Amino acid sequence: MFNLYIEIPEGLEFGANIFEQHITSEGTMLVQEVEDASSSLVANIIRLHDRYMEYVDGCFKNHAFFHRALREAFEELCNKDVAGTSFAELLSMFCDDMLKKGGACEKLSDETIEENLENALKLLVYASDRDLFTKFYKKTLSRRLLFGKSASQENEDLILTKLKQQFGAQFTSRMEAMVTDIKLSKESQKNFKKYLQDNHPDVNTLGIDLNVTVLTTTSWPNFKSTDLTLPHEMLKCIEAFKGFYNMKTQNRKLTWVNSQGTCNIHGRFEAKTIELVVTTCQAALLLLFNSAERLSYSEISIQLTINGQELVALLHSLSCSKYKILKKTPNTAVVSPNDTFEFNSKFTDKMRRIRIAPPSLVAVAEERKKVVEEVDKDRRYAIDAAIVRIMKSRKVLKYQELLIECVKHLSPMFKPDIRAIKKRTEDLITRDYLERDKDDPNTFKYIA
Repeated sequence: MFNLYIEIPEGLEFGANIFEQHITSEGTMLVQEVEDASSSLVANIIRLHDRYMEYVDGCFKNHAFFHRALREAFEELCNKDVAGTSFAELLSMFCDDMLKKGGACEKLSDETIEENLENALKLLVYASDRDLFTKFYKKTLSRRLLFGKSASQENEDLILTKLKQQFGAQFTSRMEAMVTDIKLSKESQKNFKKYLQDNHPDVNTLGIDLNVTVLTTTSWPNFKSTDLTLPHEMLKCIEAFKGFYNMKTQNRKLTWVNSQGTCNIHGRFEAKTIELVVTTCQAALLLLFNSAERLSYSEISIQLTINGQELVALLHSLSCSKYKILKKTPNTAVVSPNDTFEFNSKFTDKMRRIRIAPPSLVAVAEERKKVVEEVDKDRRYAIDAAIVRIMKSRKVLKYQELLIECVKHLSPMFKPDIRAIKKRTEDLITRDYLERDKDDPNTFKYIA
């Protein structure tokens, strides 16, 4: 077929257009067949890409027309929303599935995992919302790092290296800083253990093994901070760590993010003792029942200094979910301010160690919406920075030239909307960064 078309004037271009339409049609069918957004679609798109890349390399003899057709078809596919989810988020979900414990990687060899990650990054090249991928990937990376869910540190380092090679150091700088924070914290933890033995033997007698991960605020996703009153045993450990940390650094302030902490506590039930893996907030609540048989909603609120939806979600996770560690009166599926709670001593499970689901405050759709809003905000800052940087170096520039330069600067991260660039340009004029030329309103000058 290729040999026939090459003999016809404009035959290859015609054949390439048909090739592009066929790929787009087949890819669109894959998207339409998916009922909900899942990483399995990414695997199907990867197989589709591999199949047609073989055609381009073999049947079409690597011709530029067919390379362009393949690129344009996958640019359209990789920028479609699937069941309300962007393809960038699907890619981050696919990578998370390849990298976390209990994910698809459990059944795959290291070579297959590496190949899948490389193929996922090939698709990322076609996506225009790479900054959206970065935001979602950082969220899943933070969960893997903080909760010990990474299946392999080598694979974590591998994908960051490949992202850096493909899109530059700026693309991965904060993600690399996250990994570095974890490595430094592990080293710091060893020194903290020695510090406790030498300076706080009283803390060692509490029977609490405190592990602290110190994070650089600017590198990690924004975490919700909770004004939680911790039990005195935990507070004593925290004060000991503050003393240790202040010996090393003088001008840094520690902010404790209880929402990201985990605790392993022993629940002594009538049948047997079970190790419970819970969040810091859940642990603080459960420890209240060491000194009280029954507590009302208001008493818990006062002692923990949390209330509203946050407290409702916390109590619900321990009294109304799969593992009912607390008994609620009345026995309904909804937590209300008139409820009372007591330790469920008759609780049992066939496992000796169970992980209790954390309280869910934000629905998945709301969390996704919040991430998109954060990305839109970051894009405004990025457009402002790009315009100022360009104008600072060029001093005077026509509007069309400024648009071209701006798109060129920003395209490695996202495809900027022309209307957004125009709006940000007008905003910079009102803030006295730029001014219009008096004789030509389509020409801008940089104000030093």
